[in-house]
Amino acid sequence: MANIITRKSVMTLFSSPTCPMSHCARFVLHEKGITADIEYYDPNDPPEDLLELNPTGTSPTLIERDLVLYDSRIIMEYLDERFPHPPLHQMDPVSRATARMVIKRIDQDWYQLLDEILYSGEKKSARAKKLLRESLLSSAPIFAARPFFMNDEFSLIDCVIGPLLWRLPSIGIDVSTPNEEITSYAQRIFKRSGFKRSLSEAEKDMVEMQK
Repeated sequence: MANIITRKSVMTLFSSPTCPMSHCARFVLHEKGITADIEYYDPNDPPEDLLELNPTGTSPTLIERDLVLYDSRIIMEYLDERFPHPPLHQMDPVSRATARMVIKRIDQDWYQLLDEILYSGEKKSARAKKLLRESLLSSAPIFAARPFFMNDEFSLIDCVIGPLLWRLPSIGIDVSTPNEEITSYAQRIFKRSGFKRSLSEAEKDMVEMQK
């Protein structure tokens, strides 16, 4: 990895190759066609020069000039505002606030369970898998109602949901339904060129949802 301090004029996203939060940030980066370097690293062993700028060593970390951001959702918002075309948030304040609340709910209801599945013991993980599957299935009508999640246009909400759905087969969660509401939505997201480019090699090896 090149010395970070000498590269601060270049936008660089430091990312775990498997972290779903990092994947969300990469998805936004590629969906908007932003020119930036992506540096993969092990968050359990972050490079020392990265720790000088982000003492937590968390992934993802975005560095641009003197700006250092290390929260996935803040990074996503920054990228959308810094590069406004194409916009991934609707322009009016009410719609933007509503989208932020939806993302917050997804983080609380779904990503918290995903974290338990990935990083907790077997008993807690099994419970979290059951709860996550049930919660997703109960939302099938929302997935089916509009082309994208609660929206007719692709948005930051989809950039949050896509990486989560991508990981479901690899953790043993099947969300197929008679009308394939969730699977159909997922395939619309997975087929986007921005999503394909956002995948690390490790993520490409994850099991895809049944087509």
